[in-house]
Amino acid sequence: MAEEKLVFDFDRKEFSDELLISLYSYMLKPRLIEEKMLILLRQGKISKWFSGIGQEAISVGVTMALHKDEYVLPMHRNLGVFTTRDVPLFRLFSQWQGKANGFTNGRDRSFHFGTQEYKIVGMISHLGPQLGVASGIALGNVLKGTNKITAVFTGEGGTSEGDFHEALNIASVWSLPVLFCIENNGYGLSTPTSEQYNCKNLADRGLGYGMESHVIDGNNVLEVYDKVNKLAESIRQNPRPVLLEFKTFRMRGHEEASGTKYVPTELMEQWTLKDPLKNYREYLIENCILSESDELKEISDIRIEIDEHWQKANEEEKINVDLNRELNDVYKAFDCKDTQPNKIAKELRLIDAISEGLKEGMRKFNDLVIMGQDIADYGGVFKITEGFVEEFGKDRVRNTPICESAVISAAYGLSVNGLKAIVEMQFADFVSSGFNPIVNLLAKSHYRWNQSADVVVRMPCGGGVGAGPFHSQTNEAWFTKTPGLKVVYPAFPADAKGLLLTAIEDPNPVLFFEHKALYRSIREEVPEGYYTIPFGKAALLKEGDQITIISYGAGVHWVLETLEKHSEIQADLIDLRTLQPLDVETILSSVKKTGKAIILQEDSIFGGIASDISAMIIENCFEHLDAPVRRVGSLETPIPFEPDLESQYLAKNRFENELIDLHAY
Repeated sequence: MAEEKLVFDFDRKEFSDELLISLYSYMLKPRLIEEKMLILLRQGKISKWFSGIGQEAISVGVTMALHKDEYVLPMHRNLGVFTTRDVPLFRLFSQWQGKANGFTNGRDRSFHFGTQEYKIVGMISHLGPQLGVASGIALGNVLKGTNKITAVFTGEGGTSEGDFHEALNIASVWSLPVLFCIENNGYGLSTPTSEQYNCKNLADRGLGYGMESHVIDGNNVLEVYDKVNKLAESIRQNPRPVLLEFKTFRMRGHEEASGTKYVPTELMEQWTLKDPLKNYREYLIENCILSESDELKEISDIRIEIDEHWQKANEEEKINVDLNRELNDVYKAFDCKDTQPNKIAKELRLIDAISEGLKEGMRKFNDLVIMGQDIADYGGVFKITEGFVEEFGKDRVRNTPICESAVISAAYGLSVNGLKAIVEMQFADFVSSGFNPIVNLLAKSHYRWNQSADVVVRMPCGGGVGAGPFHSQTNEAWFTKTPGLKVVYPAFPADAKGLLLTAIEDPNPVLFFEHKALYRSIREEVPEGYYTIPFGKAALLKEGDQITIISYGAGVHWVLETLEKHSEIQADLIDLRTLQPLDVETILSSVKKTGKAIILQEDSIFGGIASDISAMIIENCFEHLDAPVRRVGSLETPIPFEPDLESQYLAKNRFENELIDLHAY
């Protein structure tokens, strides 16, 4: 039986022969690379492969429609994005083998990488956050007035994630120039589309966001290029997001080990006839645009290039395992310039000092953007940003929809595009809705591909104000465990202002905790103007030789109240100020002097930072100790609302007895 021939509607428009051939060449290269990789996979020379065979027209058509200096955020199956951007093949091969000429120094695999040189931002396995990153990059383009667009890819499976909806909503509300590209290839691993969504076309969702949308034949490279190119030109002049659904099919497994046994034979046969490369080749040959001899030479040249670059990658030495480099690359190097405080000071509450710090940061860094719920005209629920819109404008002081995950991802996108960002969590508790991009995107970014995440996340936290289980947590331990994050927790207004300005200067992600009960209850003289306080330097508030007391945040004030009542206790009182980095030297020196240590935290005790400090003291000061190290924390329950229950919960009421017992030990 003769093979059925599928007729594609290849409409060349006014495209030159040169462009038509270029589209074919750019599709041919990733196909030939993949054929080589599949052989190497069977030979055990590479460990894993995510095949994009049958989907090349989308990657190539979209990327060719973008300018070289416009960001594109690809997925596993978008090898054509990298080859169309002319990324040297030996660097790709080195990346896949975990070698130094790759893009992640062996720290991540396959397509989990980005490169500023080629304006590509790689994915993380959680898929959804990259859509928000694209919104952030696009916001940066709008603020800089560059008239550039951003394209981001996801699969039909990724559209089920909340981040998809959040990112589209932000892009629509802010009119951001983003092309959201859905590669609808039929299956999310083995789950068919019928079990993933219940609408005819995913593009129809654009209507719900007030967003233009289109369905495109993802196997017709001319249709892809033509429509995306026209949209790109339009969006550059009239910034807006557009949702594109490319209908295509995944001809191989999610990754090669998965296989395709779950795909009905007739469906596979149907899509085999729609191969984008073979059908386009036939069109070019039949219309005398491409000769078979030229094609054979092109194939030969590409295969020679592949073999030469593969050989070069193979000859490259294995990654040099360097412990110091691994540890040093978790954070971007940051030399905090010690900007001394002005001698002129005025009395401020903690809340005023934070507001002053934000203003000073906004004045110094014109590329700094603050984002959060209700922070613009309303001034935030705590009124910290009241009046900011009048001074800095709504472009830089941005109300956000209620979508913590996409906002944090967008903040990262701003950083990728060379700007700074501050995100206000309305309450620290709400950060759980943005947990993934903080711990899996921001924290790992510099280590993975040398890209800083210049983002500060402000965290109004803590109990004592009768706010109940959803508005009172002090959840710093969620983040001190995660390498790549810095965690700051001031107890006094002057410290809060200086540390906040350091956080803004620091190109690394910073979680900045602000205790709500201290906002309006603590006052002190705060220097005017701009000044910084280095991270990793605790404050020694009191000196004594009997006991070392270690705390931070509201706990510091609980300690001060207790010591006022017990003048007989001569203690070193250490206010940590920053939890990551931690001032280990000050802690250990004090304990070696006093021989006793007690650590107070507001958080419940198990798994908190007090446990790690206690272990550190025992490991380093065991021979100097005259008593067991004490940890004091709140109850192992959620924090309750009713005042008496909340009082019982908080560690404050148990600290005094624990301190007296340790003093008498």
